[in-house]
Amino acid sequence: MRFAVSPMWQVGSSFRLLASGAADPVHRRWLEQVRPRVAAAGLDKAWLAELIPPSGYAPDFLNPAPTGPAPTLAEELAAMVASPADRIRKDLDHLGYHQGGIGARLRSLYADPRTRLARVAEEIEAYWELALAPYWARIRTVLDADVFHRARQVSQYGADHLFNKLHPQVRWNDDVLRLVRWPRSLSRETAGAGLLLIPSAFKGPGLSTRVAPPEPPQLAYRARGTGALWERRTITSTAAIVAVLGRTRTLLLTELDTPATTTELAYRTGISKAGVSQNLTALRNAGFVTAHRAGRSVLYARTSVAESVLAAGQ
Repeated sequence: MRFAVSPMWQVGSSFRLLASGAADPVHRRWLEQVRPRVAAAGLDKAWLAELIPPSGYAPDFLNPAPTGPAPTLAEELAAMVASPADRIRKDLDHLGYHQGGIGARLRSLYADPRTRLARVAEEIEAYWELALAPYWARIRTVLDADVFHRARQVSQYGADHLFNKLHPQVRWNDDVLRLVRWPRSLSRETAGAGLLLIPSAFKGPGLSTRVAPPEPPQLAYRARGTGALWERRTITSTAAIVAVLGRTRTLLLTELDTPATTTELAYRTGISKAGVSQNLTALRNAGFVTAHRAGRSVLYARTSVAESVLAAGQ
């Protein structure tokens, strides 16, 4: 048994939330910012929209088993693109069974998995850049904290305590893991070796599973701390940070509680666009912000380094 922070699980669960049209109160701020960008890029009506329905089954090839505790998106996409053609077709058959058929785009994927899957990967990269990369430092902090907490539970109290506290649908008794309302039993031989536990920032209240032998089964669950993910972070004192970074750069960092463009930052702070751009470049070179293309605009976001500095300055 091991934990993994999987970018692809965040892609799938976040896109599903967007596609559902739900006004999720936990993710309201994220949805308000990301939905217009995704729609403007046409990603709400492309490959992902057909592969990931608002509810129900999504193809297993979208979530290859992570080979380490924290694979990059590029590593997971490479594993997805390398999926055997028969695996892809089997998953699409299953999707068609649940959805009452598949459309022309997915039929082309069925006919030519190798070429079309590369197109899917390109779209996922575009979606990641718009919807998740600008927020990744914040999301990753929540996911890492969840893994640390669960791993400590295992080390202190054992696996039975972990599973019995993980989710109401999970039970561990007499060395047997049981999922409530799971339609079939799985032995170690038929399920694949081991078990992967995947925290997700965008999961709904239920569990998600992926069973694709010989890979280990995956169990995705909502990460602890998700409820506070988008809360505005009050910074009470910046004097010490101002002494190091200067007033302008400190102000820009505090304003980047959510990703923003140079125009937005100039409007909020009263600093000229040229001044904002110059200081953001310096902050980016120092590893305090990242830049992400959003159509014709560029979104700037704080990195985990900046988050740590601001937290230390409080």
